[in-house]
Amino acid sequence: MTPISIPEPVIEAVRNAQHIVVLTGAGISAESGIPTFREAQTGLWAQYRPEELATPEAFQRHPERVWKWYEWRRSLVRQAAPNPGHLALVQMERLAPRFTLITQNVDGLHQAAGNRHVLELHGNIMRSRCWREGRIVAPAPDDTHIPPRCPHCGAFLRPDVVWFGETLPPDVLAAAEQATNEADVFFSVGTSTVVYPAAALPFEARSHGAFVIEVNPATTPLTPHASAVLRGPAGQVLPALVQAVWNEARA
Repeated sequence: MTPISIPEPVIEAVRNAQHIVVLTGAGISAESGIPTFREAQTGLWAQYRPEELATPEAFQRHPERVWKWYEWRRSLVRQAAPNPGHLALVQMERLAPRFTLITQNVDGLHQAAGNRHVLELHGNIMRSRCWREGRIVAPAPDDTHIPPRCPHCGAFLRPDVVWFGETLPPDVLAAAEQATNEADVFFSVGTSTVVYPAAALPFEARSHGAFVIEVNPATTPLTPHASAVLRGPAGQVLPALVQAVWNEARA
């Protein structure tokens, strides 16, 4: 493996930052073996388009099919573990004066790694909520319905994720935008920068004077606008960066 070299301007920017904000996308979870949203449509599920599995209308038409697809995806998450990229972000949270982690991922791996404050823009696949009332609730242990029923009102439970056609949680988005506007350094990690409104955040950070660092193996729409680009997977780049900035052992 070729050693990751962190440029001096990046080291200085991160070392001097009072508020570091990190936005993560599917790339960092893919390194833990979790398929991206579209990669999850394989095997039995390859015959369906996203609109047939991840919209409110799809759930209304075929609640059992949609629930089973999410149960299959949950089984993949249960088998996954945080990777060195996740662990490096835990170190960064501990070492930075102020740190905000925003994620588009729904797998909860940041919390499993040890990050304490995570803004989940797209929800969390491991949680369920009532279709009718919107409250977060766990299915009753003896509930054999597919989907399970809300123990309070009897309506279907649905995954606590943001589907196509739905808006992001307003309070979470507002907190993410506020942090973005206050950031000295903003990392965009493993995200394609094409899914809005999350994709707008690094550009907002740049417009407010932040030093924007992209960590990605591939070029994205953000690449030409970033202050610095660290080309490579998060699991290699982020531990090297933490070590370079804070002389910490690799995660």
